[in-house]
Amino acid sequence: MKRKTLFLVASFFTLFLFINLGYASPDTAAAAQETAKTGIETGSWWSIVPPLVAIGIALIFRQVLFALFLGIWSGAFLAGDLSFGGAFTSFFTALSGYIVPAIADTSHMSIVVFTLLIGGMVGIITDNGGTRGVIKAITRFVRTKVHGQLMTSLMGFIVFFDDYANTMVVGNTMRPLTDKLRISRAKLAYLVDATAAPVATVALVSTWIGAMVGFIADAEAKMPNFNESAYAVFVNSLPYNFYAFFTILFVILIAWSGRDFATMLTARINLYKAKHNPELDTYNLWKDKIKDDEETKKVTHWSNAALPILTLIFGTVAGLVITGSGDSIQSIIETADSYKALLWGSLISIAVAIVMTLSKKLLEIEDMLEGMMEGMHTMFDGLLILVMAWALSAITVELGTADYLMSVFGETINAYWLPSIVLLLSALTAFATGSSWGTMGILMPLVVPLAWEIGNNTGLPFEITHEIIYASVSSVLAGSVWGDHCSPISDTTILSSIATQCDHVEHVNTQLPYAMTVGTISIASMIGMLVLGIPWWIIYPAGVVIIVAIIFKFGKIPDPEEYAPEGKEAAMTSLD
Repeated sequence: MKRKTLFLVASFFTLFLFINLGYASPDTAAAAQETAKTGIETGSWWSIVPPLVAIGIALIFRQVLFALFLGIWSGAFLAGDLSFGGAFTSFFTALSGYIVPAIADTSHMSIVVFTLLIGGMVGIITDNGGTRGVIKAITRFVRTKVHGQLMTSLMGFIVFFDDYANTMVVGNTMRPLTDKLRISRAKLAYLVDATAAPVATVALVSTWIGAMVGFIADAEAKMPNFNESAYAVFVNSLPYNFYAFFTILFVILIAWSGRDFATMLTARINLYKAKHNPELDTYNLWKDKIKDDEETKKVTHWSNAALPILTLIFGTVAGLVITGSGDSIQSIIETADSYKALLWGSLISIAVAIVMTLSKKLLEIEDMLEGMMEGMHTMFDGLLILVMAWALSAITVELGTADYLMSVFGETINAYWLPSIVLLLSALTAFATGSSWGTMGILMPLVVPLAWEIGNNTGLPFEITHEIIYASVSSVLAGSVWGDHCSPISDTTILSSIATQCDHVEHVNTQLPYAMTVGTISIASMIGMLVLGIPWWIIYPAGVVIIVAIIFKFGKIPDPEEYAPEGKEAAMTSLD
């Protein structure tokens, strides 16, 4: 790590020195002086340095916040005083000139408040026992291993509003049941992880929505004559999010069929062997790191969680209807003030959660406030990434990064291939950095304006250009989740391992083949729909057929009796 740090410092200041040498050549001191005042020329190749710095440092150090700040710092330097002293003054300008204004923006602050309010509501309904009450009410009907797997995957739809809450609540709550059913911890971790982010990215109301709407809105600021609201763009991009929908389908089918393949099958076989070989039993691997206190956790009536969640959904929908206008649902969404709607829905939902908790005496006021603050605190890391990404986006606007990319790639990249390329690039970035939000923050402000300019400059019809934009937006989102699922340093991947008390390396190794299978199908679907012109009503059924074929061709249901030593009873009989 010391070598990496020295390498980083040396590289960063070499960059500054190189810029200074390039712009402060001895030929004309006057020209150098003028350049020092105005910064680089807008739309030059230097404009891609800040996002490249952010991506490069994130890949090397696996620290997204650190990488984003260095990207902002380098951008502040390029936009300001191109001198040795400017390398130091831009350090402060990065904060005062870009990060603080990014927070002060009204729409940005609306997203921050919305995210915190939802986090607070989740914290309250978790501590008052309502969320566990919902799961307990449903799981009482579970009797077999298939039912247990299906129920675990379906829990992701109930706790749809946040991927962190989904992972921690479902993982911890379902673990005792899946242990009794002898479902491997690796399978439980996959079911939890694979239904967290994909569901949150396609849900119309979730903690992800504020971030995604914010990223899209920042991208739209660079697109002249584009008047569609950010929330409407998100809604219209949903049909192109093949990875999210195919992952959800894959999880349900793999749970319903009872089949497994690749490393997940190996983990299942090892579980059967572990009944007669204690050395293979890894159930207590996390025992020293996480205290299993399921018996002491509060469980109350399901309505204590359901009502606040329903209030959040209907409150947001009501806000869209009130602030929008038109005769159709699409026109209402396009004209609605999504920021106000999200704020109103989240405010009402947390108010309902507070009133229910105190009126029913589920928690003391101090405990309720503590739970609310803990819920808000879980949003803190994501919000920091969000703010940094906003600031980096402002830098790219000032430097004309989109203009430069358009001048280079506008006539060379086929618009129909752009979403597929973006999907792969986004997945690779998320895999290397372990941050889906960081990936979205870096790529969205660059990709969406590029799609808009390519469509306009190549003379594509208005409808086709919008289709390319929607597909590009969904590619950034889907690729971020796909790479996140494959990355061993992803926060949700780590949380899934912790919540299910599964060995982290085993979770990554067993989830990777499933995620890569769905990701490959998603890229093929994007190419088929946009490049080959195959309609969606053929693409989706074809994807379903391929997934079913893969599961039943390569998936197996191992017989527990095969792994019982001679003379001993079978490891499992009735639950398979």
